[in-house]
Amino acid sequence: MGQSFEAAVAEVTGSGQIFEIGEQEVRGRPTPVFVNAPPSLKALLDTARLRGDEPFLVYEDETWTFATVMAHVDALGATLVERYGVTKGDRVAIAMRNFPEWVVAYAAVVSVGAVAVLVNAWWTADEMEYGLRHAGAAVVIADEARAALVAPMLADLDARTIVVRADGDALDALVQRDRIERYDDVVVPGTALPVVDIEPDDDVTILFTSGTTGRPKGAVSTHRAVVSACFGYAARALVDRARKRDADGDPSDGSASGSTGGSADGPSDARAGADELARLDPMAFILTVPLFHVTGCIPVMLSCFIGGYKLVMMHRWNPERALELIERERITTFVGVPTMTWDLLESPDFATRDTSSLVNISGGGAPAPPELVRRVDSSFSRGRPGIGYGMTETNAYGPQNGGDDYLTHPTSAGRVLPIMRMRVVDDGGVALPAGDVGEIELFGPNLIRGYWNDDAATDAAFDDGWLRTGDIGRLDDDGFIYIEDRKKDMILRGGENIYCAEVEAVLYEHPAVYEAAVFGIPHERLGEELVATVVVRAGMDVTVDDVQQHVGRKLAAFKVPSVVVLTEQPLPRSATGKILKRELRDGLAAG
Repeated sequence: MGQSFEAAVAEVTGSGQIFEIGEQEVRGRPTPVFVNAPPSLKALLDTARLRGDEPFLVYEDETWTFATVMAHVDALGATLVERYGVTKGDRVAIAMRNFPEWVVAYAAVVSVGAVAVLVNAWWTADEMEYGLRHAGAAVVIADEARAALVAPMLADLDARTIVVRADGDALDALVQRDRIERYDDVVVPGTALPVVDIEPDDDVTILFTSGTTGRPKGAVSTHRAVVSACFGYAARALVDRARKRDADGDPSDGSASGSTGGSADGPSDARAGADELARLDPMAFILTVPLFHVTGCIPVMLSCFIGGYKLVMMHRWNPERALELIERERITTFVGVPTMTWDLLESPDFATRDTSSLVNISGGGAPAPPELVRRVDSSFSRGRPGIGYGMTETNAYGPQNGGDDYLTHPTSAGRVLPIMRMRVVDDGGVALPAGDVGEIELFGPNLIRGYWNDDAATDAAFDDGWLRTGDIGRLDDDGFIYIEDRKKDMILRGGENIYCAEVEAVLYEHPAVYEAAVFGIPHERLGEELVATVVVRAGMDVTVDDVQQHVGRKLAAFKVPSVVVLTEQPLPRSATGKILKRELRDGLAAG
């Protein structure tokens, strides 16, 4: 019998441990903190200097070692300060697809005390201009496609651009302008990184929310917030490893994953923490989501940067390519949205590719249907399913669920470490007892400090320091959180609440359903009506009546979709793989 969750947490976060948790005042409120956390993200990133020529970034046929990456970080940091006049607190935007230079740019910007503005690489010119103007970006580090997009707006924004991978002739006219220069022309190898004094509560990043209504908001994080999230992932990994160790005496199966970090005493302690996590298994992550998204940036990229793990970067999501890379690079950790895991399992290449290196198949961004949890556990020789619940406003960190806990609680997003607090409240903000359904609120040092230049949005998002997540859920007596649905996605049909995720979970159990999205549309008498868009598996036949009867056998009649749209086309997705229900809803209305 393995160690209990509570006992493992006490072991990992107790007095004298690297991940010891205490309490400090943060922004005027007593807050749980990791007492050994370094003062800045820069100090945490510096642990990578101890990794030398170990492989870090793999992109197509390129391999960048930790030493190579850090040399580029130092040189680019020097260029930003000495050539572009970037000072502490200035905003520097990163606008590019997943290239190794994205990682370099992020580390360089935050290491000189500037604020990294993570621009959505899928944005149109209008969206890009809004984001850069709103953040007040002085410099944009971009790839060739994004540099061409922002070139016409630079003078009006009073900004300059550094272009990476500008090898083609198409950019020659652009780089001749005063405001656009090639990376290779302005970054001098061997230049030392300027020394900047950085405090824990200095701003470090601005990430844009998805902006489902209106313009996206710029979520501002401090160094303390990002470091706390990184430490949180590492601490949780050690908790899982401690439980695994006591269960079978063999912690070396790589069942824990996450970033790791140092203590206030310096990089050596950070290295010790990383080595404890991966002392026998070479950890290797595959990057399936954009780096401008919080999942790609923190639990994936920063976990590898700080923990000393290999990060294999995909050019774009493709399940067949992902399976090829998993086999070739011996990937141990897969993190994506649940739809990507479905894609892997449903790929015609799945049965012929070697996936035995995988030990973690984790996801987030959306609830995973219980059927997917079961399939993951039965389809991989070593891989165990996992899920995390976080958002941009929490720097991706939050409750986590995995392994045996996930199989016994397949509809739960998991439990939190004491570095975070979690509660469920009613419409008046009053905490509810276990079992009652209400809005989930979170509190901890990893939360954003607010939204950039938007006090009204900040005030609306926080309840006396607690983040209003907008998610509806409940806690059980053991601290597991169950997310029923987004508050705005909950359907009120004839006075009855319907949680779309519950209906979707049932739909996925039908053998002919490949993907499903459930949402509401206005109805004159009932208020809202339930719609299900279903992607039918290739070669299988199913009717609307079949789908409705399947749901009716599992759920109450009012939860059966009145409208079922059957299609063979993939559902529309965002850059991070989330299904765009608004697009489906708008398309149905237009049709």
